[in-house]
Amino acid sequence: MGERRVEVRAPIAGVFYRKPSPEEPPYVEVGDTVRKKQVLCLLETMKVFQKIKSPVSGKVVEIAAQNEHPVADNDVLMIIEEE
Repeated sequence: MGERRVEVRAPIAGVFYRKPSPEEPPYVEVGDTVRKKQVLCLLETMKVFQKIKSPVSGKVVEIAAQNEHPVADNDVLMIIEEE
C-alpha cells in the first residue's frame, strides 16, 4: 500500500512563518516526523498569529511556502506523508 500525501493548506491569506520567533529554530524541517495536531508553522493575518497544526501523523516531505512571505487562502504550505 502506498503512502498518502496530505497537503496542509492556508485557511486564510496571511504571512507564513516557520519559526515562533526570529531567534528560535523552525517548528519543523523536511524529513521531520510529526504527530497529529503538532504545530507546524504560524500564519499572521492583521497582526493576529494563528498556529497551523498537522492534520495527520507522518513525515514532512515538502515545505512549499517561503518563510516570511505572503500566502493566499488555500495555498499549499506543506506536504506530509501520512504514516
